[in-house]
Amino acid sequence: MTVTVRTEAGHAPDQAKDTLDRAVAHLLSVQSDVGWWKGELETNVTMDAEDLLFREFLGIRSAEQTEQTARWIRSNQREDGTWASFRGGPAELSTTVEAYVALKLAGDSPDAEHMQHAAAFIREHGGVPHTRVFTRIWLALFGWASWDELPVMPPELIYFPKWFPLNVYDFACWARQTIVPLTIVNAFRPVRKSPFPLDELAPTGFVQPKPVDTDPWSKFFRTADKALHVYSKKPVQPLRRNAMRRATQWIIQRQEADGGWGGIQPPWVYSLMALHLMGYPLNHPVMAQGIKGLDGFTIWEDTPEGTVRRFEACQSPVWDTGLSLVALRDAGLPHDHPQVVKAADWLLDEEIRERGDWAVRRPNLEPGGWAFEFANDYYPDTDDTAEVVMGLRYADHPDPERKAAVLGRAEVWTAGMRSKDGGWGAFDADNTSMLPLKLPFCDFGAVIDPPSADVTAHIVEMFAESGPEYRDQVVEGVRWLLRNQEPDGSWFGRWGANYIYGTGAVVPALVLAGVDPRHSAIRRAVRWLYKVQNEDGGWGEDLRSYVDKSWAGKGDSTASQTAWALMALLAAGERGPAVDRGAAWLASRQNAEGGWDEPQFTGTGFPGDFYIKYHMYRIVFPIMALGRYVKTAA
Repeated sequence: MTVTVRTEAGHAPDQAKDTLDRAVAHLLSVQSDVGWWKGELETNVTMDAEDLLFREFLGIRSAEQTEQTARWIRSNQREDGTWASFRGGPAELSTTVEAYVALKLAGDSPDAEHMQHAAAFIREHGGVPHTRVFTRIWLALFGWASWDELPVMPPELIYFPKWFPLNVYDFACWARQTIVPLTIVNAFRPVRKSPFPLDELAPTGFVQPKPVDTDPWSKFFRTADKALHVYSKKPVQPLRRNAMRRATQWIIQRQEADGGWGGIQPPWVYSLMALHLMGYPLNHPVMAQGIKGLDGFTIWEDTPEGTVRRFEACQSPVWDTGLSLVALRDAGLPHDHPQVVKAADWLLDEEIRERGDWAVRRPNLEPGGWAFEFANDYYPDTDDTAEVVMGLRYADHPDPERKAAVLGRAEVWTAGMRSKDGGWGAFDADNTSMLPLKLPFCDFGAVIDPPSADVTAHIVEMFAESGPEYRDQVVEGVRWLLRNQEPDGSWFGRWGANYIYGTGAVVPALVLAGVDPRHSAIRRAVRWLYKVQNEDGGWGEDLRSYVDKSWAGKGDSTASQTAWALMALLAAGERGPAVDRGAAWLASRQNAEGGWDEPQFTGTGFPGDFYIKYHMYRIVFPIMALGRYVKTAA
């Protein structure tokens, strides 16, 4: 239900204030009793399909789990029989294959109309051979795909020293944690008894071959892969056994308190599979804790069709709480409000004081900062840390000395994580080698973590309000941002969709850092934002902009993306009808709860491949934008 309000430009400030008050009340109402905020992190159905295949592999799949998950997968199928990577996106082959297999596992007949439509799409688009590597790995576990036709990642990779090309620390943390256990799975090449054939998915007629990268390094690695296939059939056994033991210990050392790995689905399930193949029984503490922990990432919901079960790929309580505090700051809520203090207290307890993988590149840097999740001590990230620092600066706390010490450590750690080129990546410093991108194994998602505009902007914004000792950090960050502006005036958004997100992060950071709003870079950004504003007054950008630049800034208006654009324009000193129309768009579409309905995905996991719908984005970012708008109109 949407609250209808007047949208004349002349009444926009009054509407915005009323809208803001309702949104703040709603945000405060959804805070947990212990102080954190957490919205659902929604992704596509591959998470759910892979959960069933994982349980089938371990022999722990129950009929109840299967049917509840199948209801969720069915509810996401489109009229043409396919599934997509994001709401409203194009049909996606690998996602459709995994969903189809999961439904067949749940007992859906291949003769059912919805299954026939899906199978027809799969056949027409090349069948299983044209799916991504990770999909074929899941299928190879049951003999539906051949291990011989999959790229090899040998466990001996764990031997490569940290200075050697393609050592495990050349990969981004999410890829690193996934690849190490998969090297063990790849070495065993297990095949469980297939519960059914998949002959109906075989392509018919001529199938266009998959495109081949002609880059010299890609050619080299394809040749090397052929040699690795030969070696894998007759490896040097003492070397192989020791490598697998070393990889096993690497995995066990990184298990988190919640039983998972890295707080994300892929390394979690692959680590459990690898350990089980290495002889760890299901009742071993590491295995039992890992399997039990998956329940904490599972959502059950009652629907008219029955209970549905869906799996979160990740959870974002620290991120959501940091953003919520910044939103309440912008809305003008007193810094000593009890719920603000409670959130600050929870965040202080979440500070990470352990050395994680980031210390490989920064061995002399003292730990400090925050991770994205409830439990992920090995992988704090600079983006969360920047938002939390800004939120904590605003929030009151009964122990100001403790708060100051925590903030100080976070600033030192974040400064030390700057890459050599002056920008910041999310989890590692100088994680910029391009070689991992050329491996035939890495055909899905980003596998490195180079500096990005949105992360660098958030950190520049944080340091702009730090002491003079961090002035060099601000200067280097600003230079990086100016160098990396797109020709059209926007900035690329690595972790949010997409150019609107990047631009919405960078412009406020540049202005807070002291860049004159009349600077040519800011003027170009402003012109671009005006150019892509929708006729209804809002802003939106379809996720296809990651693979097709013609989509940049184009899409249905959403609450979060409209807020990002407004924050950039307000920071640049813009006022007038276009800004008023953006604020009025938010006011006119507020729902009865005080939030906004936003079916679109506006978050990014892997550009071009994996996207996220953060359920908190549609609340916190409009509050930030409206809070800043109301202040400028006062």
